[in-house]
Amino acid sequence: MRAAIALAILIGTTATAFAGGGFEIVIPGRHGVPIIINGVDASYAVVEGDWGLGKGAQVQTKVYGGRYVDPVPNVGHYYPSGGLMPAYGRLEIQPPANRKLPQPAESYHQSWGAQSNPPPAQADVPFYPPPVIVAPQIDVPRREYRN
Repeated sequence: MRAAIALAILIGTTATAFAGGGFEIVIPGRHGVPIIINGVDASYAVVEGDWGLGKGAQVQTKVYGGRYVDPVPNVGHYYPSGGLMPAYGRLEIQPPANRKLPQPAESYHQSWGAQSNPPPAQADVPFYPPPVIVAPQIDVPRREYRN
């Protein structure tokens, strides 16, 4: 019985040593974000070879079941980093320097202004009151609080 358990442990520990040289099935960590390996979308494909962190610089990988990804996106937007002219839009033509200039436009000026409404008429309060107003003194008896 002990020999069978020892043999099972020996087989279980040595099988993990051979696991690094097999193939991997690539499953993206986020939906809609492709995994690109050497210009191929490897999402849900089989990848064979050494790749990942800590591997050598000369990596030989093969992707089985992936699809080719165009390095320049074929979309209807203009990306200046792509180095291509936009597919649509205004065509800029630089006029020559010695062309006939158009007539200058007439001068145009417009301005806006704002002001406050005048204060309402009040006979009691002056526009500029004195800095100190003396209030009448009222003697109020103090209340004593008991605890």
